[in-house]
Amino acid sequence: MKIAIAGAGAMGSRFALMLAQAGNNVLMIDGWQAHIDAIKANGLQANYNGEEVVVKIPIVSQTEVPSDEKFELIILFTKAMQLESMLQSIKGIIDQNTKVLCLLNGIGHEDIIEKFVPMENIFIGNTMWTAGLEGPGKAKLFGEGYLELQNLGENSEDNAKEIADVLSEAKLDARYSENIRYSIYKKACVNGTMNGLCTLLDANMASVGATSTIKVMCQLIVKEFASVADKEGVKLNQDEVLELIYGSFNPETIGLHYPSMHQDLIKNKRLTEIDYINGVISRKGIKYGIPTPYCDFLTQLIHAKEEIMEAK
Repeated sequence: MKIAIAGAGAMGSRFALMLAQAGNNVLMIDGWQAHIDAIKANGLQANYNGEEVVVKIPIVSQTEVPSDEKFELIILFTKAMQLESMLQSIKGIIDQNTKVLCLLNGIGHEDIIEKFVPMENIFIGNTMWTAGLEGPGKAKLFGEGYLELQNLGENSEDNAKEIADVLSEAKLDARYSENIRYSIYKKACVNGTMNGLCTLLDANMASVGATSTIKVMCQLIVKEFASVADKEGVKLNQDEVLELIYGSFNPETIGLHYPSMHQDLIKNKRLTEIDYINGVISRKGIKYGIPTPYCDFLTQLIHAKEEIMEAK
């Protein structure tokens, strides 16, 4: 399949590498010039579960996307705050047959995507894979994962299942979901706890998980997510969500991972996606008249940290 990865950071690099290794025609699109230059010069270098691999994958800047090519599938991995500008940049490679799969962290991205893509071609999902960047063009990929996806448009279920098959053939373990919004809220709870706390505490998930206060903090944050989700017809099983979060503390699986927000802010001094994770729960809490003090405070603390670190 001819696939474009729009947002070729850590997770985009994982998907590009695995899809290319499975024989797909992959193009990476990104906005970080040093990353682009490194991959053009040396290929995508990765520590892949302890094995050093190099895969030659074409990559272009989002300002230089070829308008004469069309793609069967575009997978969105850009940062949430950069989504609309990315879609504006790549609209020339989208036609009436292009399927667009959004795997961004956070909630509600389809509201932006449908400005560029008809609803029947929009697919949303969430992934439990992890990835990191050790520098421009160098990815660290470890552990196992899976992803779930679903069509937004009516009568697009077969297309969703075809996309899942292509991803699974690349060993990404993709599953069709009958209730993707539940899965997205569940993943958002993981991001809403681990991303902010690991960033503020400057620690990986195992270290944060070993603290005496972590379970109480997670319970209170998840309760806020669940209260907002309930207003939108999503009934979260809080015990199931907390079990998923606690499972991420295991150093023998993904516990040694630093979440993407930590990588962005602490490592690279980049602005974070907090407004699209805890921040969106705060905004929806105001809308529905639900107190969300923990999400409010986490959002404010991360923004304060961004200012202190002069993130851009």
